[in-house]
Amino acid sequence: MTTPLDYNTVTSIIDEMGLGDFSQATIRDIQSLSRQLEEKTGERVIHLEMGVPGLKPSEIALEAEREALASGVATQYAPNGGIPRIKQASSRFVKAFIGVDIDPLCCVPTTGSMQGTFASFTAIYHANNVAGGGKKDTVLLIQPGFPVQTTQCDVIGLKHVGLDIHGYRGQALIDKLEEILKEGNINSIVYSNPNNPSWVCFTEEELHGIGALATKYDVIILEDLAYFAMDFRRDLSHPFEAPYQATVARYTDNYVLWISGSKAFSYAGQRIGVTCMSNELYHRVYPALQEKFGVGTFGDFFTNRLMYTLSSGTTHSVQCAMSAMMEAACDGSYNFLEDVKEYGRRAKYMKDVLLANGFCLVYDNDMGAPLADGFYFTVQYPGMTGLQLTKELMFYGIAVFPLDTMGSTQQGVRICTSFFSKEQEPLFKERIEAFHAARC
Repeated sequence: MTTPLDYNTVTSIIDEMGLGDFSQATIRDIQSLSRQLEEKTGERVIHLEMGVPGLKPSEIALEAEREALASGVATQYAPNGGIPRIKQASSRFVKAFIGVDIDPLCCVPTTGSMQGTFASFTAIYHANNVAGGGKKDTVLLIQPGFPVQTTQCDVIGLKHVGLDIHGYRGQALIDKLEEILKEGNINSIVYSNPNNPSWVCFTEEELHGIGALATKYDVIILEDLAYFAMDFRRDLSHPFEAPYQATVARYTDNYVLWISGSKAFSYAGQRIGVTCMSNELYHRVYPALQEKFGVGTFGDFFTNRLMYTLSSGTTHSVQCAMSAMMEAACDGSYNFLEDVKEYGRRAKYMKDVLLANGFCLVYDNDMGAPLADGFYFTVQYPGMTGLQLTKELMFYGIAVFPLDTMGSTQQGVRICTSFFSKEQEPLFKERIEAFHAARC
């Protein structure tokens, strides 16, 4: 069989790695496979599997971190709850681009949003006395979603269930969520907005419904804003002006927002995020926390027990970098969204090529509106499962990731735009056309 990458070589490496039908393959496995293929075949693989930022960081951040290091912060422990500068900057940034008020005290920098998610899950675990038999022992993940979050729950000991939004939008979503919440075992609901990997975005009406349910059933909404304001259908780049980033924070006091420095700010390698708890949740006293740890409030437990024991805070200099970017964005001197619009341009090009060659979108609309073009999108090829498509595209030198492992009930793959360059466009088009022609 003739394919862009030698068929026998690809088959041999897949067998050597023991990947079989790819049902157990992780993103790292696929990345390792694609790297080996490049080495053994001498052909370039188009990497669409990894959700890693591919743009240069702002000079504002680099200069701020250089200045911080030169001033000697490397010799100083940063406070567990963050330096005053980042707490103030985060609070102002939330007001400027989300339009809600969160006290600086309630904004805690973490070593990437992933540490923020782990600490939040851990706080919820202990606040609900899960180890002692507390009934609220389960996290509800609105899916498809970030697979690591389910792993974090497993590590902590939290049960988790998923709800694929493919068949549930609008009032149907709210009704389904309430059906699940009535069981009484859900302590929190997690989702990303825009969603990884489908890129659908919840509407204000949906968020209003989710917020109302959170209050009614006393569950915490964990809103992952990893792709902050990257719904490019609306211009969300102007501080202190509508439209703002959509959020559940307008509709309930039971929320935690995770703001990441990785994607919107292209600062992934320095591992910086901010966990923003509502003022009410931060100060809420949980008897289980008071009894076991001597710190009853959710926010104080998060800061002075969890962040302290996890890492004694977040790297000092990177807090200065994130602060500088947030400050410049709030002042209007730095449009942090301008650079990342490149992801949208890449997505549009790839979608056009794929749709012209027999592919179709899996999550194909957003409450009747076309999806935004952004960091991710999802596609399928008729007659093929997501696992089959992932494997077959490797023979064409295109690395993707199946939806099966992301909580989706649909067949297809996730496409990430971050490593796709303009120079790869002709090669991508050539290979997709060859893939389609072999099946016609």
